[in-house]
Amino acid sequence: MGSFVTSLSCPRCGRALDHRELHGLCPCGSPLLVEYDLESVARAASKEALSGHPPTMWRYREFLPVEDPGRVVSLGEGLTPLVPTPVLRRRFGLPRLWVKDDGLNPTGTFKARGAACGVARARELGVADVALATAGNAGGAWACYGAAAGVRVHVALPRDAPPANLLECRLHGADVMLVDGLISEAGALIDGMAAERGWFDVSTLKEPYRIEGKKTLGLELAEQFGWTMPDAIVYPAGGGVGLIGIWRALDQLRRIGWLQGDTPRLIVTQAEGCAPLVNAFEEGREESESWPDGRTFAAGLRVPKARGDFLVLRAVRETGGTAVAVSDELIAEMMVELGRAGVAAAPEGAATLAAAVRLRERGELGPDDRIVLINTGTVYKYPDALELALGTEPPAQG
Repeated sequence: MGSFVTSLSCPRCGRALDHRELHGLCPCGSPLLVEYDLESVARAASKEALSGHPPTMWRYREFLPVEDPGRVVSLGEGLTPLVPTPVLRRRFGLPRLWVKDDGLNPTGTFKARGAACGVARARELGVADVALATAGNAGGAWACYGAAAGVRVHVALPRDAPPANLLECRLHGADVMLVDGLISEAGALIDGMAAERGWFDVSTLKEPYRIEGKKTLGLELAEQFGWTMPDAIVYPAGGGVGLIGIWRALDQLRRIGWLQGDTPRLIVTQAEGCAPLVNAFEEGREESESWPDGRTFAAGLRVPKARGDFLVLRAVRETGGTAVAVSDELIAEMMVELGRAGVAAAPEGAATLAAAVRLRERGELGPDDRIVLINTGTVYKYPDALELALGTEPPAQG
């Protein structure tokens, strides 16, 4: 069985492109989205059949873009647990709180989902070399899946990215380049080198397939909640690809009649030292402005401007969600709180608990709300951040 993809679409100019050809961005400069024949998906797939599918994100094969299953390299990504966290429920007056713990993915982060799908589709389209700019974890994930699939990976990341990410990229044989500055400077380097050397640029939202892997977060949450979704999903947004993916998944499930009840509010959180999406949301703008000199110890949130910011903001507003910035000090405190509850959350994941606590204090989340926090990675890839969170000094920003 091939995929049910019909085309690639541009959410900005409306152009449709042939999905059988290799595309990065739309000619207008916008990210591209994958479109499906959902009537055929509904005929081919069923909720009841999922129990017999593999316990990975590929159990949702009909919702994914890979034509040939033989091109898939799976390392066990997806189907991560939904943790009820009774300790946190009592501690913060949120009796219906869960953590979706994507730190238990291969490579220790939810980036494994996007890399698994992106590498499979690139391989299927004949790509030999991919390149990306990364704050750290995406580079490690693409290096890992590229190595497993026989695709060469070239990575540029900030010189002060978490050391574990640099080692991870090198372990899996990636070509690693370090830059002074943020992910934006890494992106400028990759832009030039990819054009010069013929590499396919798979940086955040510069190709259409990473979203599709991240989309499985939403598919899993729907299945784990018995096809009735929670009231709110809190997501830590750097590039925001996972939130766009969840939004797309919920729309597709509703259109084929699998999803019952209201659509959950999608809530974005960022660090106070780098909060372009939060600022844009609060000011009513459709796009963010680049954040100068972003500073936070949550490396994955240190993104001065997301390429898909207009899609993130659209998803938040269409679902009645909100956006909130939290301090590094509170993020560090919530890392410890999550740890005491049995969840080894990365700083980015801990930011979701910080946001939920803030929104509960402001009355924007209530005691009856069913709330899911997306923990995007394991804290064990951030030993310096963990040491700071467990110490007495506030985390240094960089």
